[in-house]
Amino acid sequence: MEIYLDNAATTRVYDEVIDTVARAMRADYGNPASLHTKGVEAERYIREAREILAKQLKVPAAELVFTSGGSESNNMALLGGAAANMRAGKHIITSQIEHASVYETVKVLEKQGFEVTYLPTDSYGVVDLEALRKAVRPDTILVSVMCVNNEIGTIQPLEDIVKIVKEINPETLVHTDAVQGFGKIRIYPKKIGLDMMSVSGHKFHGPKGTGFLWIRDKVKVKPLVYGGGQQKGMRSGTENVPGTAGMAEAARIEFEQFDEKTARLYELRSYFIEEIGKIPGTHINGGLLPGSLSARDRQEACACAAPHIVSISFEDVRAEVLLHALEDKGIYVSSGSACSSNHPAVSRTLKSIGLEKKYLDATLRFSFSQDTKKEELEECIRALDQLLPMLRRFTPGGKRHV
Repeated sequence: MEIYLDNAATTRVYDEVIDTVARAMRADYGNPASLHTKGVEAERYIREAREILAKQLKVPAAELVFTSGGSESNNMALLGGAAANMRAGKHIITSQIEHASVYETVKVLEKQGFEVTYLPTDSYGVVDLEALRKAVRPDTILVSVMCVNNEIGTIQPLEDIVKIVKEINPETLVHTDAVQGFGKIRIYPKKIGLDMMSVSGHKFHGPKGTGFLWIRDKVKVKPLVYGGGQQKGMRSGTENVPGTAGMAEAARIEFEQFDEKTARLYELRSYFIEEIGKIPGTHINGGLLPGSLSARDRQEACACAAPHIVSISFEDVRAEVLLHALEDKGIYVSSGSACSSNHPAVSRTLKSIGLEKKYLDATLRFSFSQDTKKEELEECIRALDQLLPMLRRFTPGGKRHV
């Protein structure tokens, strides 16, 4: 039995998406820039993809730039946005818990002479809004705060962030990395007041190597790739027709009966947290154990968590050891962000929320999708209940939890 609980890393591609990609590769394989029928057929895939994705975001289709995924989209927003607006200032604001594709990019900008302010968070991973208010300056040209944290699932208050920034400096651009948010929560970037937003296709059952950056009309961003002038010169090169068509098809499916799907994921999350909390020596990060607060406070805390990510620390067990023990039982989870798993380091997110040092190397991420079944979570809980006492006996200094 295979139980896949690493959907924040990537998702299984929908069968309908595979069919769409195959059709675009087998039959409609023309270059969308070609003027003949084959080119027109290929271009139709791109046009329809724009319309499908723009409809879900309630933005004009022309404001989407297709990319190879979240990392490229974030790089385009930050590097391109900074380069295009540096005459207005060289100050950038981001948070301490951003994905590596944002964090490492602003590090590059620092080396180029930009000043970067890194915002702290509270114990749930919510960005400190007062620190943001104090950080925005006349020379602040760009603020980038993620929509949903990829490790602990915290949803950032983007409307409040935009309001604070624009009240102090209306010219400052606000970008969000929505890679973990798109398809899981409703996001209307123009209504929120955002200027740019990044999305990745493989996080919502689309093909890997697909994504897009939404750029509000008239926002100045310099291209990273030059050439034939495709996508209004914002990203030259022949478009990935099969991948883009597949990504749009995945979005179409993901947003069908969206509210019902989201409610189901929240039910799975609540069940998993409640049951896992019964196992001694477990600690939920970015969320609260049922019964630990009043019903109202618990509801407010859950409101800042995405439905598909649960971060749990296990006392006296190394995350990597537990991960492979679960793998032996056919259960697949993550010890953090898969994008940086090949470069082990202390999680900036876990440090920012003030997690005790002993838990920094004892934390796993469980992430769900519409494919996840309650029976799979039950089996995972049973496996943890069996494995943890055994692993703790073999951990130097480990304790027996009763």
